[in-house]
Amino acid sequence: MPAGCRRCGNPVQNTIGALSAAQIQVKTMPTDYPHPNQTPTSDVLTVSALNQAVSRMLERSFPLTWIAGEISNFTRAASGHWYFTLKDNAAQVRAVMFRGRAQYADFMPREGDKVEVRALVTLYAPRGDYQLSVEAIRRAGVGNLYEAFLQLKEKLNAEGLFDPARKRPIPSFVHNIGIITSPQAAALRDILTTLKRRAPHVNVILYPTPVQGEGSSSKIAQAIATASARAECDVLLVCRGGGSIEDLWSFNHEIVARTIVGCDIPVIVGVGHETDFTIADFAADLRAPTPTAAAELAATPRADWLARLEAQADDMRLTVKRQLSDTAQTLDWLSRRLISPSATIAHERMKLQNLQARLGHATRIPLSKAQFALAHLRNRWLTQLPDTQSQRLNVLNHARRLSNQINNNIAGQRQNLVSLSAQLEMLNPQRTLERGYAMITDEKGKIVRAPKELQPRQSVTVRLAEGTAQVGIATVQQTLE
Repeated sequence: MPAGCRRCGNPVQNTIGALSAAQIQVKTMPTDYPHPNQTPTSDVLTVSALNQAVSRMLERSFPLTWIAGEISNFTRAASGHWYFTLKDNAAQVRAVMFRGRAQYADFMPREGDKVEVRALVTLYAPRGDYQLSVEAIRRAGVGNLYEAFLQLKEKLNAEGLFDPARKRPIPSFVHNIGIITSPQAAALRDILTTLKRRAPHVNVILYPTPVQGEGSSSKIAQAIATASARAECDVLLVCRGGGSIEDLWSFNHEIVARTIVGCDIPVIVGVGHETDFTIADFAADLRAPTPTAAAELAATPRADWLARLEAQADDMRLTVKRQLSDTAQTLDWLSRRLISPSATIAHERMKLQNLQARLGHATRIPLSKAQFALAHLRNRWLTQLPDTQSQRLNVLNHARRLSNQINNNIAGQRQNLVSLSAQLEMLNPQRTLERGYAMITDEKGKIVRAPKELQPRQSVTVRLAEGTAQVGIATVQQTLE
């Protein structure tokens, strides 16, 4: 076999090199090669002919054979065909199991499964790839990686790291979300897109770390410990997109699981697809089937919070309205029992307060409409990002007008109250007496208004501003009309 083939390490070339000379049946070429300028002879093979000859040679040399190995990079195509890699500690080979054979398999292979396949060694001529055409498949035990996964899971579960009672609840309202993943990961873009759509008010803090490759598990654990020490997040997302069991193995290390359990921040793990499970999933406070689902579980949509606040505001308005109505009825009932001038003033004051309360309630109606309009504009802004500056100015203008109207009404009522108090003071009889006038009553206390009601030598009482005096009538003179 050519030395160049050994350097490239191609499985097809390695397999061909392993065959004996007796097994290789290829046409011999003449030793007297033609000159480059001469016309090619019929003994020159095309690439297609060469691949077809090698394929026939492989199929004759290797009949149906049972081959043991570990499943990797398994894919089930839409056509129903299975494509995967069969490997051991030293080598690997591609394999295909067509739908007609795959439908009779009694299980669906998974990453890391150790299996035995009955296959025909063949060559895929269009690409020249050496592969196995699998006729049957059966279990041969759990793969090494999966076996290590089960052993670690059993160990940590026995220590209580997966106990549901230990797990912390995820906060219902978060301000800051920490994300531990690779900055180049597609999962990060999915998370940011989901958070921007559902909760644009949330701040996102990225703790970059590799999520695949040698030493990545230690770096993931270090990123989790850093986020816990800084304590600047309400919840922490540990995420990675889908891949094979080897790609996700960084999340199956003991150091990652123990760091998640020791983190002071609630942790949501979303690694791989919905069917993928890692040790980090069991150690997390909450397991998400995908990175996108992790973002959805971490933040409640802002629209839900706004709807809840609007409902609570409606309940508060109804309660205040009912209380104001009950208070107004009580004040009306009490006002009917007041008959003195001071009570009348108090009654007017009560009416003024009632009007003030009703006015305050009346101002809340346009304010509620403005709030509803503002909420509607916010929802439109979420999808179209409109300019809401004019609407804000309109709301502020309404608020200023309402405030001015309330102040003017209160000032007018106070002015009316001062005027009524001054008129009442002017009608007070005591003030008339203080100006020098006197009031005369007879022995029966009846007020004397005309001279004809008096008789000579009659005793009358004169009431002055600072007391009374008993006066005798000497003569009575009537004014002639």
